[in-house]
Amino acid sequence: MARTTPPLISPQIINEATEWAIMHGVAFRQADNSARHCPFSIAPMTMEREVFQHLRKVTPLITQLINNVSEDHDFLQSVLGDVAKADPFFGRLLSLHQQAHGNTGHRLNPARKPLLLMRTDFMDDRQHGAKVIEFNGIAAGMAPFGQRATEFHAFLKEQWPEVYRQWLEDSRSTPADNQGLDQLAHGIAQAARKVAAAFYSDTVEQSAAALHKPTFLMVIQENEDNVYDQHLLEVALQTRGLRTIRRTFEQLSSQLSTGDNQRLMLEGIGAIDVVYLRAGYQYADYYSPERNEAVCCQTLSQTRLFIEQHHVAVNATFSQQLATSKTMQMLLTQMPAEEYARWGLNLEQALLVKSVLADMKPINPETISWFNTHANKHQWVLKNQGEGGGHCIFGDDISDKLATIAPQEYDAWALMQRLYPHEREVPTIAVRDGEQTLVDNLVSEVGLFSVFYDGEPATEMDGYAGYLIRSKPASENEGGIHSGKGILDSLTLID
Repeated sequence: MARTTPPLISPQIINEATEWAIMHGVAFRQADNSARHCPFSIAPMTMEREVFQHLRKVTPLITQLINNVSEDHDFLQSVLGDVAKADPFFGRLLSLHQQAHGNTGHRLNPARKPLLLMRTDFMDDRQHGAKVIEFNGIAAGMAPFGQRATEFHAFLKEQWPEVYRQWLEDSRSTPADNQGLDQLAHGIAQAARKVAAAFYSDTVEQSAAALHKPTFLMVIQENEDNVYDQHLLEVALQTRGLRTIRRTFEQLSSQLSTGDNQRLMLEGIGAIDVVYLRAGYQYADYYSPERNEAVCCQTLSQTRLFIEQHHVAVNATFSQQLATSKTMQMLLTQMPAEEYARWGLNLEQALLVKSVLADMKPINPETISWFNTHANKHQWVLKNQGEGGGHCIFGDDISDKLATIAPQEYDAWALMQRLYPHEREVPTIAVRDGEQTLVDNLVSEVGLFSVFYDGEPATEMDGYAGYLIRSKPASENEGGIHSGKGILDSLTLID
């Protein structure tokens, strides 16, 4: 367990490290508009190079699979109906998807172009190897923080080499390159220019195009505190010639309109080329307290539908959000590899994807009976469809929760094999709120980013776009940096 100790690193070094973090935007905004540095490790984790290369190879294939599943609208509607009945928010998403795309046999073709900005989270299990924890297809943030963590550890290595070596897990390891921020910005900028170019085909129009700066709209939550990760991405886009705009769904509900040829227009700004949702993964993002709506969240969710009906690159589309759900993860896990051919993967590629999918089971009377009488309860996690952390139940608490779930809610839940990653072989220092803590059982989660636009890889590395390392004490269940006990980390590789 983590334990507070007398300072093991000089306070001056800790102060300079936290100042580096804040100076480089690795921080959360406070209520008084001050900044608090993101918690971080003082030295990176180590992974076998072969394991990381395996994940690096499989991640774009997972993204290709998810992209193609998300555009298979008949499949989405045919297999997700039960979970839509079990989970009200999921039901709303599927209803919005049906409004956007029509029903089977009467398919509509909305103008939006899919921009899949995805983070696939893995843990390297001690027994089973590296496995997927979850797919993140909406508001999959912190690529900027991931790149900054790599840069921070490089800075520490140069500035205080003795300290770095003292806490490094293996002196033979070498840092893994991380261009998460740069490649995410590259993919978004590429999509923005393609959307803009589609409206300017002849010489006269090209003259007009020179006056139009490709424009990126980020849809945000009100009173957002994780703003610096977002602003880092915006700055990277601005250096690539894009204009960046921030709005909430509430603001957009009265500011959006339709231009010529289904162009999405924003009041006071003009044409929008890319819409990136950092909100929309929970009911609260669509709730407007001043609106007395008979159906909760109708107006603001229809604003999202309005966006998808225009010629604009969108992340995340309704279909991307459905395709990266826990239920879809379970269906793909249970499906024979040969069936992936429906979505463009050959058998070799399908088997590679299957090799990193952890076992999952639906919730039904038979599963509940098996779990309560035969299962090792500590080998499983109970998950619902929620996004953003805090939605997992572990160990003996699973039986208690299963006893309270009504049968009509079963399809909103799934059991997943619990992963037990390698603990770091040497203790490390975690720095949170300017204070250092010795942690001697740190484990890490590896998130790999990828970018596909309109079905094709959109980075300079075949769709791969860097990584995010989040570490936590093995005794803690919630490892989120923003909403749990996690700390920001980076990666070194060893042969």
